[in-house]
Amino acid sequence: MSDAPAAAPEAAAKDGDKAAPAAAKGGSKKTLIIIIAAVVVALGAGGGAAWFFMGKGHADEEVTADADEGEEAAEEEHDAKASKKEKGKSRKDKKGKQAEPKAPALYVKYEPPFVVNFDAKGVMRFLQISMEVMTRDAPTSEVIKQHEPKIRNNMLMLLGSQTYDTLSSIEGKEGLRKQALETIAKVVEDEGGEGKKVEDLYFTSFVMQ
Repeated sequence: MSDAPAAAPEAAAKDGDKAAPAAAKGGSKKTLIIIIAAVVVALGAGGGAAWFFMGKGHADEEVTADADEGEEAAEEEHDAKASKKEKGKSRKDKKGKQAEPKAPALYVKYEPPFVVNFDAKGVMRFLQISMEVMTRDAPTSEVIKQHEPKIRNNMLMLLGSQTYDTLSSIEGKEGLRKQALETIAKVVEDEGGEGKKVEDLYFTSFVMQ
């Protein structure tokens, strides 16, 4: 009777010794699982942070590229407006007013031609010139026609004062043409017209012998 109760505590002690390692083993497994879970969470958080920063950097690059494209488009638009503005200015005169188209040219022809004799180193020379005067102003054209006698007189005086050497060169002929233009413009001015509207003069025939 006394041996059975004593054996029961010993058996309980043995079972307790077996349970302790099992509990310790179970606790270590739980700790390992917790550590693994923590590592997975840490890796997930790190990957998420890396994805966030990489995505943010890529987004910043896209925003910067869009901004650069916007600046380029703005510069192109500004250049186009400036070019259009310059073209608009070129169509205006110095006073900023719209330049008016030129009126048709009006030609006044002198008939008969001008004929003069002049001395060339003791030899009499003969000069015959046909000319036309150009203006774009009808009233000026009428003044030129009206005062033809005075113009012819002054032109004959001018032509008779030339020398053979002067009229033999292209430069000399061009110089005479300019003097003839100034002569006619002065007559128009003296007679109440606008000499500046006598724009040009052309020799249509030039014969010298």
